[in-house]
Amino acid sequence: MKLHELHDNPGATKKRMRVGRGPGSGKGKMGGRGIKGQKSRSGVAINGYEGGQMPLYQRLPKRGFNKPNRKAYAIVNLGLIQKFVDAGKLDAKSAITEDALVESGLVRRKRDGVRILAKGDVSAKLTLEVTGASKSAIEAVEKAGGSLKVTNAAAAE
Repeated sequence: MKLHELHDNPGATKKRMRVGRGPGSGKGKMGGRGIKGQKSRSGVAINGYEGGQMPLYQRLPKRGFNKPNRKAYAIVNLGLIQKFVDAGKLDAKSAITEDALVESGLVRRKRDGVRILAKGDVSAKLTLEVTGASKSAIEAVEKAGGSLKVTNAAAAE
């Protein structure tokens, strides 16, 4: 096979329709835009406009509330911590702090703190010090013979 013999599968590529290039092209004169009107002109963006009628997004009621001072936690699952311990990226013998989790690459950034959830199994005896943890995560770590210290009481619900 030579370079000039390479070709795509039949039907894989389709030529682009060139609009407004004369009557012989089949898409000449108005280029498939019809006659006059706003949509026949260029630079028109009327998404969501309903011709003066109140748009749907304004007719529907507003719902919900976003707390302006809410905390955003970096969430870590126990199974991932165990995986990193097995891979040697985390030292199970020393205390695992939030900084150690960031250093190992398990957490990108701490944000308002790290919160541990109980997804996955943990077999190593871990000593964890984090901002928050779920009750089931604390139980799972203690069941494996380790300890999980929560520094912020508000995050441990």
